[in-house]
This record gives sequence, C-alpha cells and structure tokens, in this order.
Amino acid sequence: MNDSRPGWQQLSLMVSGADAERHSDALLAAGALAVTLSDAGDNPVLEPPPGETPLWEQVCLTGLFAGDCDRTDAWLQLAAALLPGPVPAARWSELGERPWNDLWREHFRPRHCGGHLWICPSWCDPPEPAAVNLLLDPGLAFGSGDHPTTALCLEWLAA
Repeated sequence: MNDSRPGWQQLSLMVSGADAERHSDALLAAGALAVTLSDAGDNPVLEPPPGETPLWEQVCLTGLFAGDCDRTDAWLQLAAALLPGPVPAARWSELGERPWNDLWREHFRPRHCGGHLWICPSWCDPPEPAAVNLLLDPGLAFGSGDHPTTALCLEWLAA
C-alpha cells in the first residue's frame, strides 16, 4: 500500500550513541534521503580534541523520506537492515510542503549597530528610514553580523 502524502515524511528513532552509525546506515538502506543525528538529552558536545568524534549517550536519529514513500515498505527495509537485532521504537511524522529556500529569512531581522547605523536584509523595511541603513543580505560576504568581531566593527562604524 502506498501512502501518497505531499511534502516530506520523517522517521525518528532513539538509539544509543554506540548504535547510531549502524541505525543511520539502516535508515539510508530503507530509503531515507538524509539522516540527522541530534542529542536526545541536553548534553552539548563542545570542541573535541583533534581526531575525536564523540557522540551523545542517547541519540535521536531522524530519517527524511519522500512524501510518497511507502511507510510499510520503508519499515520492512529498516527491519531487514537491522537484522538480527530489533528495530527500536520509532515515530513517523509529516513535514508539509513549505518554501524551505525562504524559511531561513524568518530568523533575520534588521540589526541595530549603534547610533544611527542599521544593517537591514533586503526583504525588510528599515525600522528608521532616516538612519543610515545598509541593505545587506546575510551570507553575502557578511554573514549575520552576530560574530563578536563583526559586531565590534559595526559599533565602531556607528560611533
């Protein structure tokens, strides 16, 4: 049976860090287009020593599948890839069709740099039209402007 769904589907599994790679490979074998590993708790992995790739004790693996994938078939392929071991508890969810290329813009607003200087993304109206408004999109040779050295330079320019 093929469940026809728009957008994307994702299958999330909770596994131990030691099993993450094997389960990630199994999700890809089951048809996942991408697999994301995230912390199942709140245990940040900060700057590890060179050559080390630490993982969390518990990992949430999320496999991204096409919207029209057959969930039953994907589940059977996942189970086959994990033999002889069991398949961990999992949860399917749907991601509706969204304009992913533009969603990141929601997180960037005009940035007040001090004085009358503002950095404004092109899709936002300047909050103070009479101020010095530099229209610059994040990522185009500038980034977001949040880096401490960039922020200091902007404050200096505004002074």
